[in-house]
Amino acid sequence: METTFTIKRDQNQGTPPEKFSFSSTFRALRHRKFAVLLLGQTLSRIGDFLFQIAMAWWVLEKTGSATAMGTVLFFSMLPTVVFSLIGGVVVDRMPRGVVLFLSDTARCVIMVIATWLAFIDRLALWEIYIIVLCFGFADAFFMPAYNAIIQQIVPHKDLPSANSINSLSMQFGRVAGPAIGGLAAGLGGTVFAFGVNALSFFIGALTVLPLLSLPRPAPQEEAFSFNNFLADLRGGFQTILASPILWVTILVFSITNITLAGPYNIAMPFLVSQQLGGDEKLLGFLYSIFPIGYAIASLILGAFPKIRSRGPVFYIASIIAGLGLGMFGLDVPIYLLVIAALFNGAALEVVGLVW
Repeated sequence: METTFTIKRDQNQGTPPEKFSFSSTFRALRHRKFAVLLLGQTLSRIGDFLFQIAMAWWVLEKTGSATAMGTVLFFSMLPTVVFSLIGGVVVDRMPRGVVLFLSDTARCVIMVIATWLAFIDRLALWEIYIIVLCFGFADAFFMPAYNAIIQQIVPHKDLPSANSINSLSMQFGRVAGPAIGGLAAGLGGTVFAFGVNALSFFIGALTVLPLLSLPRPAPQEEAFSFNNFLADLRGGFQTILASPILWVTILVFSITNITLAGPYNIAMPFLVSQQLGGDEKLLGFLYSIFPIGYAIASLILGAFPKIRSRGPVFYIASIIAGLGLGMFGLDVPIYLLVIAALFNGAALEVVGLVW
């Protein structure tokens, strides 16, 4: 989460710096297109996390296999890894509103199909693999377009506010999504949870409609062609490889995500079911605690305009995050797991902010 306390004076103007106020944090909401887009995507984010809870519990109940859970995770992450750079190139050459609309519409259709298959009791594990693969493919194009279009619909002076509100929206989705997902799956079943996610993407697509007329932000000197597409893609890889700080950062965070994904996404449902004797509601509750830690750390770090000794802070926070997640492997009361989840989330947020 990006928190801005002072906007520095423009060197070309004599205006004094704008002091922080609570209302200034939300000034980007004055722009109607951004406010409508944010509402739709907040609902979509809640639907995303809701779907993850319902899907994880479905796989656990149907298979009881950690291998199956890991395979689902692999197929869900594969498109993001493979197509992230491609998605960025596409976003640079296509109207971003169109990319957002197509992505939300595609994910809505995918979830409608998943809901129907679950409703007629024909949903199989191999179909889950295909669903999360297609879902991840659409998501790989959505995120670059979403991050880029904010700069088109929000004036430059209000971008810090937009970034802060967008981060709050993400944290709210991370808290509300698992909690609602656990309740939805527990009370209404998988069909209901999947259906709510489909509805969230339908609403998200509707909120993108006013953005379809937005042009590309900068005209391309060359017409779109496959060769130009490959050239841009190759340029992206060359930029990363030419900068040690870029490729080292990507490598470190990739390793971190891999080592965290296993316990968090695969082991957690088994822990709740087998060790704690809980259900999907408890799983959703525990998942919703981690992002509360993210938010707490963001608010605390936001009070410090400058963080000193970033290196030691980074490593200490990484150790705390590991210890917090390691607590879930011990036979301890649930309240200690809640505390561990808070510390893990807060430490991971510190790692991300001080890097």
